[in-house]
Amino acid sequence: MRKTKLKIFLITSVAIGALIGAFAYKEFVPSSHAAEEHGDEHGHEEGEAKHDEGKAEQHGHGHEEGGEEKHEEAGHEEGGEHGEEGHGEEGIVKLDEAQLTAAGIKISEVSPGELAREVNVPGKIVAAADRMAQIVPKVEGVVTEALKNLGDTVEKGEVLALIESREMAEAVADFLAAKRAEELASTTFNREKSLWDKKITAEQDYLNAKNAHQETNIRLDLAKQKLQALGHEGDVNGNANARFHKLKSPLAGRIIARELTLGEYVDTTHTAFTVADLSVVWVETAIAPGDLPFVKEGQMANIVGSGGKAEGKLIFISPAIDPETRSAKAIIQLDNADGTWRPGEFANAAIATAAQDANILLPKEAIQSVEGQNVAFVLGDKGFEKRTVSLGREDSRHVEIISGLTAGESVAVSGTFTLKAEFGKAEAEHSH
Repeated sequence: MRKTKLKIFLITSVAIGALIGAFAYKEFVPSSHAAEEHGDEHGHEEGEAKHDEGKAEQHGHGHEEGGEEKHEEAGHEEGGEHGEEGHGEEGIVKLDEAQLTAAGIKISEVSPGELAREVNVPGKIVAAADRMAQIVPKVEGVVTEALKNLGDTVEKGEVLALIESREMAEAVADFLAAKRAEELASTTFNREKSLWDKKITAEQDYLNAKNAHQETNIRLDLAKQKLQALGHEGDVNGNANARFHKLKSPLAGRIIARELTLGEYVDTTHTAFTVADLSVVWVETAIAPGDLPFVKEGQMANIVGSGGKAEGKLIFISPAIDPETRSAKAIIQLDNADGTWRPGEFANAAIATAAQDANILLPKEAIQSVEGQNVAFVLGDKGFEKRTVSLGREDSRHVEIISGLTAGESVAVSGTFTLKAEFGKAEAEHSH
């Protein structure tokens, strides 16, 4: 009996200990784990469903309330960091020192300067007008002898051709008649004067003889001047060739044109010969209006052509603009003593012009064309900005800025194409 009671007590104690252990285990172990430990499938599925539902609610709530806002904030922060390195504010491009060096961008302050250009123009070699003569007969007649041919060298006063002229014959006859009349009147006057001095003749006879002598002198002078105007020189007494007009060269040079043949009838409008002194030639050219402020008479020019190279002097600039070519005619004088330069050939002239002051001067590569406007890139505190400018005069390397910039501002003077591209990208990004 006592053993039976002891056995019941022990069994009861073990059961109570197991219940206490089970209760303690449920307090410290997750329900899902506990269910797995004890094979409770129902408890396991219920735990997972509740866990997934809680996560879904948390995720949905976060997306609705803060997802879009956080996404926008993140995008804004990312864009802000990118803007600080590249574009930043609208209309501003910011580059660091490494980017400037890599792009070859150099910065310089806007300042005054001098424009000095070399004006290059095409031209044509021509005979110097003050050393050329177009020889025209002074009388009408028939060419009886042509003494010189094209290309011949002639001296001043040398006879080029003989023209038989009735006009010359009549002029000679008039001169001879006037001369004889003068001689007769002179004899009569001398006799009457002698008689008047001796008080033998009447005063009226003396005065009549004197007047007649003066009239014949006048007619003789007129006949002589007519002969001279027709190109006749010297005494014509006993000269059988007095009817011939001698066509002479008024200067020394070469015959560059001949429009005369033997037996041809010529008049006073016919250019028979053209003689030119080619020891000096001209280069005829034209100066564009934009270059005229730089070009002055007296400046030197380098001439290049088939005749080689030579230096000439600008001796004339037309004060008027040709309405057809829209340029001003200019003449460069060139020494040609050795005959290197031939009239009619083409040549190029490079005129060294004088320097001119400009209030603001920039290299040409500092200017870019954007949407049909000339712009410069000005460096400020926040970066580069695009500035529209008006251009003025220019030379081979620089251009004058009329408006848009002020002295002392810093501008990009090289590598500006990179800046133009950067501004294009910035404007494209801002437009989106």
